[in-house]
Amino acid sequence: MLWPMVVALSLWITLAALYWGRVLGWLGAQLHQSALYESIVSTWPLSLVAAWLGWLLLLVLLVPLVLITAVVIISVVAMPAIVAYVGQRDYPTLVQRRGGSMAGSVWNAIVALLLLTLFFALSLPLWLVPFLWPVLPILLLGYLNQRVFRYDALAEHGSAGEITQIVRRHRGELFLLGIALAILGHVPVLGLFMPVYGGLVFAHYSLQRLTDLRSEPIEGAALRV
Repeated sequence: MLWPMVVALSLWITLAALYWGRVLGWLGAQLHQSALYESIVSTWPLSLVAAWLGWLLLLVLLVPLVLITAVVIISVVAMPAIVAYVGQRDYPTLVQRRGGSMAGSVWNAIVALLLLTLFFALSLPLWLVPFLWPVLPILLLGYLNQRVFRYDALAEHGSAGEITQIVRRHRGELFLLGIALAILGHVPVLGLFMPVYGGLVFAHYSLQRLTDLRSEPIEGAALRV
């Protein structure tokens, strides 16, 4: 349960040691181009916060980056084993229709990261609003959690049609699960277990939704074709 976080932490601590100064300098230059930042700098006591704003932003970003890396590692490498364990223990009669694949999992993770990068870029102006600092990482990481885990949790047991139907029906609940895991990921110590715990949560939730879907005689039968 710890090795994905250990790998992610090692990676980002190494990158921080190598490039922290450069990124901090670039971030400071970008902040000075903002009229809002300049108004904060000229106002006491907000000027004291502004002096350390670059450091604060990087520290705020470091935790999500570690969690994102660990979630992707779990998704691509460990989710098949997690789903197999949950399926054999709690859903032994659930037929495996293999609507997903390892290639599909990798592609899903790539698309999720690209969309996350896009959403992060679009939200950059909001990062200058201090009260949004705790909210934005939670929303972004929550999106990534549900986007990555929902596919891998159903890839082995669901058909392509069933995966699509479950995601369409339960999109809001999946996103709330992702948000809850993102919050857990920011809790000291407990956050170390979030990626694996998230895989277990999504496996249980998704396989139960799949069981419910197949219990619907008409629609469930059509989706298996």
